[in-house]
Amino acid sequence: MKHGILIIALVAGMMASCGNAQKENVMNENVALENLKTRRAIRAYQDKMPDMKLIEQVTEAGTYAPTGMGRQSPIIVAVTDKATRDRLSQLNAAVMGGENDPFYGAPVVLVVLADREVPTYLYDGALVMGNLLNAAHAVGLGSCWIHRAKEVFDSEEGKALLKEWGIEGNYEGIGNCILGYPAGDAPAPKPRKADYVRFVK
Repeated sequence: MKHGILIIALVAGMMASCGNAQKENVMNENVALENLKTRRAIRAYQDKMPDMKLIEQVTEAGTYAPTGMGRQSPIIVAVTDKATRDRLSQLNAAVMGGENDPFYGAPVVLVVLADREVPTYLYDGALVMGNLLNAAHAVGLGSCWIHRAKEVFDSEEGKALLKEWGIEGNYEGIGNCILGYPAGDAPAPKPRKADYVRFVK
């Protein structure tokens, strides 16, 4: 009889544990979905360098983006050095024929490059950018995708930078993910268009 009671108690405990695990998974999924829905492009930053641990968490998330056949064609260059960051800003602004800081004062620039020799390189790089943007929001940082990485790193000065960084190969600039602490409230989301999703049943 005692053995029977013990078995019943063990089974009940296992069931409760499984139930708790399922609830926890649902909660985690909801947190992830909420993060995706509440992320915004931030275009004003505090003059304060984020903790390196946060930057590392964001870049690590970028490395887990899906890539074609798992080839991992992109690379991420995390720029926290102010002189290099400012140099990138000048090169980026020059593409537009301007002088204003296209990085909105953000202290960190995550440059995403991808190997043109891999057929899916452009999509791979875009997925890495998406992971970086969403991960930044998840750890409490602001971020924004800044274009013109292709033009910058196709230029002679851009190629010289890659060489300086020890990057060899046929790499294309996919995007710049700027990071920092927001200097204000996030902008309100625009309404989603009515026909964004179409179900075929």
